[in-house]
Amino acid sequence: MYAFTGCVLYTSTEILTNHALVISGDRILDILPEAQLSPDCSQVALPGYAIAPGFLDLQLNGCGGVMFNDAIVPETLDIMQATNRRSGTTSFLPTLITAPDADMHAAIAVVRDYRQQHPHRVLGLHLEGPYLNPKRKGIHNGAHVRQPDPEMVAAIAAAGSDTVKLITLAPEQVPAAMIQQLVAAGVRVSAGHTDANFEAAIAGFRSGISMVTHLFNAMSPWQSRSPGMVGAALGQAEIYAGIIADGHHVHFESIRLAKQLKGDRLFLVTDATPPAGANIESFMIGGQRVFYRDGQCVSAAGTLGGSALTMIEAIANCVLHAGIPLDEALRMASLYPARAIGVDADLGHLSPGAIANLAILTADLQVVGTVTSGQYTPQLSSTTLQ
Repeated sequence: MYAFTGCVLYTSTEILTNHALVISGDRILDILPEAQLSPDCSQVALPGYAIAPGFLDLQLNGCGGVMFNDAIVPETLDIMQATNRRSGTTSFLPTLITAPDADMHAAIAVVRDYRQQHPHRVLGLHLEGPYLNPKRKGIHNGAHVRQPDPEMVAAIAAAGSDTVKLITLAPEQVPAAMIQQLVAAGVRVSAGHTDANFEAAIAGFRSGISMVTHLFNAMSPWQSRSPGMVGAALGQAEIYAGIIADGHHVHFESIRLAKQLKGDRLFLVTDATPPAGANIESFMIGGQRVFYRDGQCVSAAGTLGGSALTMIEAIANCVLHAGIPLDEALRMASLYPARAIGVDADLGHLSPGAIANLAILTADLQVVGTVTSGQYTPQLSSTTLQ
């Protein structure tokens, strides 16, 4: 058991000073005034720092020089986790973009087994595709974009939400009965890479789709006489929406307006690829070479191929460029994604009984340490147990 002291606590419901955060095992034991802390409790003094819930990334293709599609093995997940931790992300959904059935089966098996040891690190698998609209496939490999196969859909449903947490599909490409089959199995279904008109989007939501993938990107836009998927998502209060706040995928003014409309249903994703947290100039995705230049990941044809964004950068962008208060931007990276996939009983907030996944920040939003399942990893030598 140990306690953090001297710092500001962003709990997700309030901002606390002069309070201690006590950790025992892998969970938060208590939050109490520092004056009430037992003198026998080991302390980590963090004057001038802030502690927030560890960030959750629901759309992470790769980072740290690796891509999950390229190496569907536990070692890839280890590298992604180690890279994530440097930017405050303590839990994530490894994202397999459009791929053959064999790769989907392999990803399901790897994530299922990995979660036996690290259930609060990898929260499940995100299958982004392959049941997409070819018109909106983006960087995804068109050779593998296809109509849903009943046998594969049954296998995804059978894996259940403990393994497959989220699937992105185009609702106009998938029968409502199949969407309902996945939802009944506990798999969250998100609309993305879709050309659905407004009516088809609403029909998808009524079938059980509960969110949209990277709002504004790879979906039918909001136009005056055709609201499209964007208009449908913004107009339905209960629908969650992930958004990429790198300034390349979405204009910051669009993020500000989406925030006004969606409130606590808008959350941050990185859609990160190998350059995030690594020094590489190009990589392969969807059968195409993508180049990392001037902060963007783009193919030779100019198609965006994921991002090099980290979650702490997304938070900072929201604060600095979209006018979102820091405490709310932190919730967009923690509490709201946790709610979107139904893990908010354990994650996304600082409260007694929650899993001790934490991000430790400076006033200028640099990550100087994390706690993952109670294990404190400082990134500054001065923050040591006393």
